[in-house]
Amino acid sequence: MASEQVHLSVGGRPTIVLPPPDPTLLGRIEAATTLDGLAGVVAAHPESMDAWAALGAIQEAAGTSGLAAVSAYASYRVGYHRGLDALRKNGWRGTQLVRWSDGPNRGFLRCLDGLRRLAGLIGEHEEEARCADFLLQLDPDWPPSSG
Repeated sequence: MASEQVHLSVGGRPTIVLPPPDPTLLGRIEAATTLDGLAGVVAAHPESMDAWAALGAIQEAAGTSGLAAVSAYASYRVGYHRGLDALRKNGWRGTQLVRWSDGPNRGFLRCLDGLRRLAGLIGEHEEEARCADFLLQLDPDWPPSSG
């Protein structure tokens, strides 16, 4: 098992911090400004929640209906599930906080928030509400003020 990064928050509830993403990979994600470019990064790094979040965002920016919306929804959902896997691998048992203020958690939280938005757009309102509740359970300060 990876070394657990569990910290106690101010209220005593443990917080999980995912391992930091590879800066080179983050550079590749940032440099990939097209759908094909980001798809290539995701294909090379399917474990990266940051890559899935970026792919979902570029698909979402292409349109909020039809194929673009469904593709963005699917990208965010894959990133969300990759994130759950990473959290569990790093000691998360479902009760710890996963805060936006801890930068390495942002890829996962972006995927979960994107999944929330797109679920609402495609009419999956129970999923939208579940994701909104989960975001607040993971980070009571959600939504972030910036970043």
